[in-house]
Amino acid sequence: MAAAGLRKGNARLPPEVNRVLYVRNLPFNISSEEMYDIFGKYGAIRQIRLGNAKDTRGTAYVVYEDIYDAKNAVDHLSGFNVANRYLIVLYYQPAKMSKKSDFKKKEDEITRLQEKYGVGSKTPGPGSSD
Repeated sequence: MAAAGLRKGNARLPPEVNRVLYVRNLPFNISSEEMYDIFGKYGAIRQIRLGNAKDTRGTAYVVYEDIYDAKNAVDHLSGFNVANRYLIVLYYQPAKMSKKSDFKKKEDEITRLQEKYGVGSKTPGPGSSD
């Protein structure tokens, strides 16, 4: 393990770098084998998860064994053309992903409360001059 650190030059990596990559703009018909062919060139892969639901098609998570392999893949595959689509390869950031779902939950909660109390709705409330 120490030799691997020396081989990589002990470079300090930015805090957002991790072993898990989030890939967008994939062709909907790409296979797991093709994903392993494309991403496997940059290092040992632990897991690839392709999105297959309506709202997750065209996305995937790629988990590398080594953080430096993941960094190398991001550096080389961002903008890579696959079936006339340019890949968007990002580091997976759980905080950002959960913020999106939290935002949706808060938005739903606000809508529910507005309906419950009649605030912010299109219907005029009592005491309005309409």
